[in-house]
Amino acid sequence: MSDDTVTEDPATPPAVGELTPPDRTLMGPGPSDVHPRVLRAMSTPLVGHLDPSFVEIMDEVQELLRYTFRTDNEWTFPVSGTGSAAMEAAIGNVVEPGDTMLVPTNGYFGGRMASMVARAGGDVVEVDAPWGEPLDPADVEDALATHDPDVFGFVHAETSTGARQTAVPELTAAAHDHDALVVADTVTSIGGVELRVDEWGIDVAYAGPQKCLSCPPGASPLTLNDRAMAKVRDRDEPARSWYLDLSLLDDYWGEERAYHHTAPITNVYALREALRLVAEEGIEARWARHREMAGALKAGMEAMGLGLNPADEYWLPSLNAVRVPDGVDDCQVIETLLERYDLEIASGLGDLEGDIFRIGCMGYSARPKNVAYVVDALGQTLAEMGADVDADAGRAATLDAL
Repeated sequence: MSDDTVTEDPATPPAVGELTPPDRTLMGPGPSDVHPRVLRAMSTPLVGHLDPSFVEIMDEVQELLRYTFRTDNEWTFPVSGTGSAAMEAAIGNVVEPGDTMLVPTNGYFGGRMASMVARAGGDVVEVDAPWGEPLDPADVEDALATHDPDVFGFVHAETSTGARQTAVPELTAAAHDHDALVVADTVTSIGGVELRVDEWGIDVAYAGPQKCLSCPPGASPLTLNDRAMAKVRDRDEPARSWYLDLSLLDDYWGEERAYHHTAPITNVYALREALRLVAEEGIEARWARHREMAGALKAGMEAMGLGLNPADEYWLPSLNAVRVPDGVDDCQVIETLLERYDLEIASGLGDLEGDIFRIGCMGYSARPKNVAYVVDALGQTLAEMGADVDADAGRAATLDAL
């Protein structure tokens, strides 16, 4: 050991000050701004995870989730963890070793589906579409006929590309004709984009709370219909994850309410309040608000001279993929917005890295103040960097649309 090596006394407590995170405006792909009522709910007293009062709260959360998912599924509850935990619970339970799952190639999160299928012991087959475009029902039908999968997965709202999957009932009908279960990623659509689990024939849907529900991550929505739950219960061997085994979680979230794990109580409080806000606004009114606010954002970007990556017919209101102007460093723009305006947007992922800004318009962030702020700040920043944009036109178009 050299003479100048500094050793710390483990008995000395670290000098850590009071928690003072910056007050950002969150307009990226998630998380979104959290509603003040949700923050207040998180500050209420803890009770035990098997306390009778908490059991009542669990029942309320399930009913509110059914309303938001537009489902009557009995097996509807939040998974303790982030959206990826709900994703892994869905895939890891309905895919058994030796099963085949058909997954999309049109975005980053289709790739994550493939990774989880492989870890569950399943075989991955793919249906192709360009990044930023939805799956074509004819291509899905061909892939189903070719591979005869046990499970078909699709991403309803692809966060990496800003594209919305259209023709969902056609996709699910084709999958059911081939006796395949349908798993839908609804992380960026629940509570913000039209989603009808039962009417559209979706067997399993998972989501995250931190996007259009404007709730901190930690308790993530999941719903399964009877057919999907029957497959979970009829497995030849248990799911590889004990923690995410839905046959065990059913004992906690089902009628029995038996101990499985200590639920994240404060996160369940938060989700309950976030879902109460959905119910008070009305789900269809909420979908309309997201379209209106994102429409104003879109109008401003286009008037400024910036195009959106997806075509209008599959534009995703909750996540806008705005093309980066020629000669502009997207990372520099994002850093400037964060440092100067306390405003968060994000860059592209995967095939679209460096090509797009990902601008969210979700939940409590989908309001006139935030939309006007992000259009104005981005326009000014791009103009200062020499981009060929008309910041004034972008601002005016946004204000006209709000």
